[in-house]
Amino acid sequence: MIVLPKFEGARILVVGDVMLDRYWFGDVSRISPEAPVPVLKIERVEERPGGAANVARNIASLGAQATLLSVVGDDEAGACLEKLLNHHANLNALLHRDSSISTIIKLRAIARHQQLLRIDFETPPSHEVLHAALADFRLQLPLADVVILSDYGKGGLAHIAEMLRLARAAGKPVLVDPKGEDYQRYRGATLLTPNKSEFREVAGSWKTEAELNAKAEKLRAELQLDALLVTRSEDGMSLYRANEVLHEPTQTREVFDVSGAGDTVIATLAVMLASGADMHDAMRIANRAAGIVVGKLGTAVVSREEIVRDMER
Repeated sequence: MIVLPKFEGARILVVGDVMLDRYWFGDVSRISPEAPVPVLKIERVEERPGGAANVARNIASLGAQATLLSVVGDDEAGACLEKLLNHHANLNALLHRDSSISTIIKLRAIARHQQLLRIDFETPPSHEVLHAALADFRLQLPLADVVILSDYGKGGLAHIAEMLRLARAAGKPVLVDPKGEDYQRYRGATLLTPNKSEFREVAGSWKTEAELNAKAEKLRAELQLDALLVTRSEDGMSLYRANEVLHEPTQTREVFDVSGAGDTVIATLAVMLASGADMHDAMRIANRAAGIVVGKLGTAVVSREEIVRDMER
């Protein structure tokens, strides 16, 4: 039985791509006369922090201290995102404004809990703003217990190799949520957390558990990682360390929405490690947190109290 540590003293620095998740909720009762598409009559609109901002929000929801470092546009969406993040007393959002870009927005149209359409608005940040963010990273690093680099492939982590070097030189564990095919840029991280699809994109497919284990260990060794955690949807999670494989089966429950589950996983892992837990216990609690959050609609968070109640079931 895991004894959940206190989270209040844990300090996590989150760096990565942030976005504003907008939800248009409504009802569909007819098909458009203009094209064979449903007509969604909007009844309410919700806005939530997404991407690395959702990682930071999960950390704050767990009761730990989060500092978020990222880049947004000098626009309405950026101001809205900053306002949403400022609602959390234990979340310090350091958002650089770049007037040359628009804040990333992911707009989802939803009817009766079913997503009809998603529309993305995004442009990469400028080189000058990214350099300013790197300077802030140097200032915030000594204050953190654990660093999360949340890569959504939007350009906000152009200096990730230097951030990794600085963090490891300072003795700070670095957890990376990866994106794309170039994993060499994550070399030397403490822990990498690809999902099953992301891992397959880099390592290739497998037919047996033994083949998966071999591919995971090969990648872990090549990138000089302390550990590799592959989240496997209905097959749970697998943690790979030198000469060790640990598997945690999924928590059986109804899956409502998997968007943002990876954010909850890496946030929970970081908070657990910063609170003194070992890697295996951190994975087990992160697995529980993921099981809770997939039962919620959209990018959502999990509290420490929810995890405690889940452990008592």
